[in-house]
Amino acid sequence: MASTDPMMRRTRISAGKPALVVNDYTGWRSLLNPVWCYHGFRMAVVGLTCFGVIMVFSSSTVSMASQGRSPFIRLLTQSMFCLLGLIIGAVAMMIPARAWKRLCGPLMIASILVQALTFTPLGIDVYGNRGWLDLKVATIQPAEFMKFAVCIWLPGALYVCKKRYMKEGLKAYTKPLLIYGSGLATVIGGKDLGTGMILLFIGFVSFLVAGFPGKWMGVGMAAAVIMVAVLAISSPNRMRRILATYGDCSAADAQTVCYQSMHAKYAIASGGFLGVGIGNSREKWNYLPAAHNDFIFAIIGEETGFVGCLIVIVFFAILAWCMIAVALQVTDRYVAMVLMCVTMWLVGQAMVNIGVVVGVFPVLGVPMPFVSAGGSSMVMCLVAAGLVVGLMRCQPQIKQSRQNV
Repeated sequence: MASTDPMMRRTRISAGKPALVVNDYTGWRSLLNPVWCYHGFRMAVVGLTCFGVIMVFSSSTVSMASQGRSPFIRLLTQSMFCLLGLIIGAVAMMIPARAWKRLCGPLMIASILVQALTFTPLGIDVYGNRGWLDLKVATIQPAEFMKFAVCIWLPGALYVCKKRYMKEGLKAYTKPLLIYGSGLATVIGGKDLGTGMILLFIGFVSFLVAGFPGKWMGVGMAAAVIMVAVLAISSPNRMRRILATYGDCSAADAQTVCYQSMHAKYAIASGGFLGVGIGNSREKWNYLPAAHNDFIFAIIGEETGFVGCLIVIVFFAILAWCMIAVALQVTDRYVAMVLMCVTMWLVGQAMVNIGVVVGVFPVLGVPMPFVSAGGSSMVMCLVAAGLVVGLMRCQPQIKQSRQNV
């Protein structure tokens, strides 16, 4: 008796043509269509990137003019970073999954070594974090490269270790734990706890989807929570940020530690439903620090209102849905694990950024992917997008749809 399940695959054979595998994605199941997810992901990346360039320009014009520089500087530099990211992303898109498996180890080691350079005279402090390299011709943040490296290296390394776990026990995971811990230490050692937490989130997803033993998973999570708590308590600056977020700001604090958070809330509150109009922000007149970077969501809320904020959140929801939907259907386990890790990086970091702006989390200093100003973040996010598009093409229906075009 033939199956009536609409998700059941059917094969149609035409004379002289290869078999075509078709899925019935009707009704709500159309949201699971990998081909739709493939195009939806690309659409969301383009939408966020273009909107980000506009908002970076809008939020930075006043600060650039007040420094005696052209108000178009940020627009030009951000556009250049987008172009560079698209070029490298296009190259990443052409690299097959088997090549990433070979390249990921050297890339991870390279990312740790480059991050370690921040402790040399090349390293510079930005907002109290020593996580930047001054190369004279440009300033880069190596941790952004490490996020990418962890996403492509850790899933494969853990998957190999899982096969050896039955024979060697927990010792099978020694090498990846040491390498991952070293990378994490170089980031947190530079006092960049925000980026360190994003790396912890990526690591958590990697260990989870790789089938790391549950008992030791719980131990690792407890250790991570204790480490973050100790780092927060031991730093007066971090404690002030936490108290400013979850406590009451006094009149004195309103001009110091609470200043940025308060003005971010002023910006969002004044935006209302439709906003005051792009270019008409009042907070960008040197009231809100990092308006074009970590707190750009506040300017989005002020200038485009609830509608603009909702559009940004929907775009990130599309990114998450599309990557997870394809990860659950792709046959290559490594590809599925990498897609899940990149989801945690891009979408998880965006949610943390939004949470900081609206006051759910203390100030952590993480940019919004594809939207915030910054060369390192923009380039690596677009490279990650290229990686995702290339890996999605491993899914049989996506591959077939491209062959039939």
